[in-house]
Amino acid sequence: MIIEVDNNQYKLIKDYREGFDKDLFLEKYTNYFENYDYIVGDVAYSKLRLKGFNKKTNKNFNKINDYNNVEKYIKENCAYGCKYFILEKITKENNVK
Repeated sequence: MIIEVDNNQYKLIKDYREGFDKDLFLEKYTNYFENYDYIVGDVAYSKLRLKGFNKKTNKNFNKINDYNNVEKYIKENCAYGCKYFILEKITKENNVK
């Protein structure tokens, strides 16, 4: 599934327990997330929380937002067993086949 928001496109790469709700995501999304390669959304107590992550090649990369730590983030910072999703930003580099 491809989601378009503010002239950016994102591909839904993981939808754990059907946690992705497009309307809720569009309501919560801000241009703050434009510089991230991935957006993780977790839902707990009927609230959506978003966090951005980057690949090491991104100029905005730092340890806090290292995409390699997504599973650790979900395990340690999200409610146990919560619904969540991962969106990957579609760029010219990852759209070329």
